[in-house]
Amino acid sequence: VQLQASGGGLVQAGDSLRLSCAASGRTFSSSGVGWFRQAPGKDREFVAGISWNGGSTAYADSMKGRFAISRDNAKNTVYLQMNNLETEDTAVYYCAADERGGVVTGFYGVDYWGKGTLVTVSS
Repeated sequence: VQLQASGGGLVQAGDSLRLSCAASGRTFSSSGVGWFRQAPGKDREFVAGISWNGGSTAYADSMKGRFAISRDNAKNTVYLQMNNLETEDTAVYYCAADERGGVVTGFYGVDYWGKGTLVTVSS
């Protein structure tokens, strides 16, 4: 599975942005997918995850209510809708896949990582 995140950019606080994670590979539609982010000078952290069929989702506490993860297996794409962005959301965002298929809730079990996309939120 090869993953590529896109959709990042420079936005203002309070704005919305939708990231996409496009995948190639025959196992993507049966893989759980997660979004992670790494802010400057900080460790990479879990943001949101989704199971292979979209039936289960998980979020980091600070993202609940602002971010929404979804997927379209027909398009081999997972999305992260980010609303009411804050300056603290500035980071490189990565998507990752777990071939076991369950909802991704953290780093454990991740098999593939994609290249990230930079999100910068200005005040």
